[in-house]
Amino acid sequence: MSGIPTRMVVHALVREDGTVAGGELYEVAGLLGMTDQQVRLCVKRLVAEGRFTVQGRGRRAVLSLAGAAGPEHGPEHGPGLPLVPEVEFVRHAYRQDRGLEPWDGLWHAFAFAVPESARAARDSLRDALTGLGAAPVQGGLYVTPNAIGPYVRAHAAELGLSEALSCLSTRDLTVGGTSDPRALAERLWPLPEIAARYAELRALAERPAGAEADTTTDGEGNAAGDGVGGGVAAGLAHAVALAAAFSAAMLPDPLLPPELLPQPWPGATARAAASDAWARLEAAAPAPGPRLFRLYGEALA
Repeated sequence: MSGIPTRMVVHALVREDGTVAGGELYEVAGLLGMTDQQVRLCVKRLVAEGRFTVQGRGRRAVLSLAGAAGPEHGPEHGPGLPLVPEVEFVRHAYRQDRGLEPWDGLWHAFAFAVPESARAARDSLRDALTGLGAAPVQGGLYVTPNAIGPYVRAHAAELGLSEALSCLSTRDLTVGGTSDPRALAERLWPLPEIAARYAELRALAERPAGAEADTTTDGEGNAAGDGVGGGVAAGLAHAVALAAAFSAAMLPDPLLPPELLPQPWPGATARAAASDAWARLEAAAPAPGPRLFRLYGEALA
């Protein structure tokens, strides 16, 4: 596994009491291809940033979320990929997969004109629109088949841009001569790239936990998995990798209605595989396990 931030591994292994066991951290990080030196430097930075405190050294250390008295405290996310996408976003995706969110045929358009003097606010509004899945049509004009108006208007109000924002809904949308809804979706959103990310998620979700453990060693040449129990460490490493892949696939997904997507859509099959994988991993996880399982359990409920 590569591309997973080391600090994401630390946050992923936080238990409900706000602690991370050093031995578990080093074993899991090793299975994910990280060296002991990477883990040590990451822990040092997290402590320096005031996010964690630490007692002990190396594999015998215990990290604690700074100021965390229980599972309701402390950050769930570190810089980089978040551990769990927004719960409402994930639940909407699964409702779509089950045919519970049919498209009403409406396109929702948002336009704004903000002067250069308010560039930061303008950029924030643009980022909010794209983060909600809207696609740019031309300068200052964005469109989506999803009814995101309340979220966009609320964000514009927070930025003091309510007067600069125009919203409308229509069933008649033509972009560059294209008006067929599926053709518009293909034109406005990078569907092949989104599908490719879901293909990676599905492949990982369907891979047996621990498939990487046989050939992986830690940064000091020891077989990864020797300390906490190879099966336990391998399952936790698989859970962290699955969380990273799930976020990587979900975050850029505009969650277009199934009516606008090629069928079968890789997103639906990948999400089903991910849900099954989480159930298997949670059943095999140690007790007490990382709060990551609770967070995903809530998101996938």
